[in-house]
Amino acid sequence: MDMVKETQENLQDSNSADDYGADNIQALEGLEAVRKRPGMYIGSTDTKGLHHLVWEAVDNSIDEHLAGYCSHIEVIVHADNSITVKDNGRGIPTGMHHKLQKSALEVVMTVLHAGGKFDKNTYKVSGGLHGVGISCVNALSDYLRAEIHREGKIFVQEFAKGKPLGDVRVIGESSTTGTIITFRPDATIFETLIYEYELLVRRVKELSYLNKGLHISMLDERTGKAESFFSEGGLQEFVRYLDGAKKPLIADPIYVMTRRDDVEVEVAMIYNESYQENIYSYVNNIHTREGGTHVRGFRSALARVFKQYGEDSGAFKKLKEEISGEDFREGLTAVVSVKVPEPQFKGQTKGELGNSEVTSIVSQCVGDVLKNFCEENPREARRIVDKVILAATARHAARKAREMVQRKNVLAGGGLPGKLADCSSKDPHESEVFLVEGDSAGGTAKQGRNRHIQAILPLRGKILNVEKAMEHKIYENEEIKNIFTALGVSIEEDDNGDRILNINKLRYHKVVIMTDADVDGSHITTLILTFFFRYMKPLIENGNIYIAAPPLYLIKKGKNERYCWNEEERRAATEEFGGNNESAVKVQRYKGLGEMNAEQLWETTMDPERRMLRLVNIDDAMEADRVFSMLMGDEVPPRRQFIEENAKYANVDA
Repeated sequence: MDMVKETQENLQDSNSADDYGADNIQALEGLEAVRKRPGMYIGSTDTKGLHHLVWEAVDNSIDEHLAGYCSHIEVIVHADNSITVKDNGRGIPTGMHHKLQKSALEVVMTVLHAGGKFDKNTYKVSGGLHGVGISCVNALSDYLRAEIHREGKIFVQEFAKGKPLGDVRVIGESSTTGTIITFRPDATIFETLIYEYELLVRRVKELSYLNKGLHISMLDERTGKAESFFSEGGLQEFVRYLDGAKKPLIADPIYVMTRRDDVEVEVAMIYNESYQENIYSYVNNIHTREGGTHVRGFRSALARVFKQYGEDSGAFKKLKEEISGEDFREGLTAVVSVKVPEPQFKGQTKGELGNSEVTSIVSQCVGDVLKNFCEENPREARRIVDKVILAATARHAARKAREMVQRKNVLAGGGLPGKLADCSSKDPHESEVFLVEGDSAGGTAKQGRNRHIQAILPLRGKILNVEKAMEHKIYENEEIKNIFTALGVSIEEDDNGDRILNINKLRYHKVVIMTDADVDGSHITTLILTFFFRYMKPLIENGNIYIAAPPLYLIKKGKNERYCWNEEERRAATEEFGGNNESAVKVQRYKGLGEMNAEQLWETTMDPERRMLRLVNIDDAMEADRVFSMLMGDEVPPRRQFIEENAKYANVDA
């Protein structure tokens, strides 16, 4: 803190945001630790950390937009996986920093915690809270080039692994302003250097919704793909996009856009006929996955206003069950975005907002708009309240159904499902259970398994589509009851009445979905994944859910044989075995696990030494929700469009 104070006292006073010069840049400490411990600064050195570099660079451009000086941002992936981020903001200052006696550009690029973010006159709000962003990008790149357009000139400075290769130099004149950062991640730091276009484009699209009026584009020079995004409606367009595969309960999103005590509050929310709650929250464009005080304020306003409206209108008179806060959020999709001058985050990942004053600010702002909505739209307000009543009734029915299942288990001595062939080990860390499609494949798996650590639970056909079912119906489904009982997990309610998954007694730390390698098998896998995503998400988040990868083909010629998992491998093996006479090669296509004998299933799909398991994770919960709703919901047009766009990537049986 002393270092911050000392540095601030050495700055010249600046009364206008237009006075963005060298002395607005504050330096707090050096870069030494970044290359030694990159995970402390960007989270990891895997693909997430690699992509994080892009967001740190983009954040600087977004901050210029928030300050009112940038309208266009371009993100380019070059053929060698280097990245360029270009904006038309004011350009990073290049003048001499009086205290450090080097250019402000060099300070920004080489000193940790250096940037205009710490000067309130330069940036009122900022996503790059700690000011570590672009200097970390520089430290973790084997080459970085900063090109600055300002004051009628083009300034350039180049760096390698965080160190300048020379001083700032002028290379020409310019009639525009802006910053162009090009960097190449260091291969000695990162586990992978390959950028994923889809991951980049999702975040770029998200940023366009969060910053209405901003043009932001993506170009992938590796493939020629290019997309541009611009949102005039901002969060209202965002919730429509997120809810595109669901049946709306109200015609238009309820929208809040206001400022109070220097905090800007923007909220868009819409109700649909589904049974899921989806609230996505942001602070200064940072996605706060764990929510925080802004979400608390939103939930408080929602429950308060609709509860009051329900009571005043007499809608709750006949309701026997007590209403929970959760009931007001069933079928709700909302985006809560706040811009806070000095946000306080809990944790290094900025996952949860901690500013206590934001709770009441958001609660008041949202509450005022919701009251007006109820007064001006009584029919739609009543529709929402009726949905709340239905949710409360269904929640109590679901609780009774859950208690019935759990009571039966206790009375039966905690008995496991009859179809479960359990393993002998009682250590969850080494135990795994295979959810297998059908009794036939289940029988083969039982014969081929390692009985000490591998359990087999055969499932009869397609399990219930939970996307379309009310919760109490789920606990009446035999296959789903068997999954709950076999895994040893249960759904309970916390002190607020919200449902949580208790995984303390999880019996297997690997849950493997093993279905046929055909279209029906893929559908069953999707049904099971939808169930886990909606009702057992902590198991996905903890890395407990896997998908088995049985081979599609067995290629034989004489004594030579090879298993193949895709068309490319099949063609290669056929050419290798057949030479000039491919007709002599025998190709066996496995349409079902039951077509393999126990030994084949073991060696290709179940043997921990040789198998391939695909870990199920959620890189983007928002996109996952949208896709599950699209694939398993009632709305046909979005599903048809999704299949048409992605069919070329699928393995479809003839």
